[in-house]
Amino acid sequence: MPSPDPSHPISIEPATHRVRVTHGGRVIADSRRALALQEASYPVVHYIPREDVDISALSRSDHATHCPHKGDASYFSIETDGHSSANAIWTYEAPFPAVARIAGHLAFYPQRVDRIELLPLSG
Repeated sequence: MPSPDPSHPISIEPATHRVRVTHGGRVIADSRRALALQEASYPVVHYIPREDVDISALSRSDHATHCPHKGDASYFSIETDGHSSANAIWTYEAPFPAVARIAGHLAFYPQRVDRIELLPLSG
């Protein structure tokens, strides 16, 4: 299994912002404990602890993907009051050891939710 290296670096740090995700007028996630994952030249992805996500708005999808650097991803769709978004969320339930910190966290596709806000941690 490939792991982060100088040609494909991955760093994981505590997010410097509160992260709030809304969809269909409903807050789906709100966290002051998110992780910011920077992978190579890709945009930063915020991984939010499951405890900070409204799991009642999610339904597990059959969709799955594999990342050679992080492992196998499972997906969730959002179902809120007539507003659905298929495969809007992914998670690595058993990530590779190099990125083990993201286990138990969920990430959201920005284009599949209404908004991902980065707010001051104190707010």
